[in-house]
Amino acid sequence: MCCAMALSADLLAILVCPESKEPLLHGVEGSREYLFCPASRLRYRVDDGIPVMLVEEAERLDEAAAAELTGRLTGRA
Repeated sequence: MCCAMALSADLLAILVCPESKEPLLHGVEGSREYLFCPASRLRYRVDDGIPVMLVEEAERLDEAAAAELTGRLTGRA
């Protein structure tokens, strides 16, 4: 079972979206941890503390959902 905030700050500082090459935002909803790229609107799951950084396995959000999630993760909601 995954623990919230399992990813280290050092790892988060170097990870980028494989599609856009832009920095990622880290989020946790309940027990579900994920990384999100506002530029590509892709949400990458984290399985047992391991980011699954495959574009084909990521969830692409529509513009409205991406804007809402970006606001929540950056404190601008």
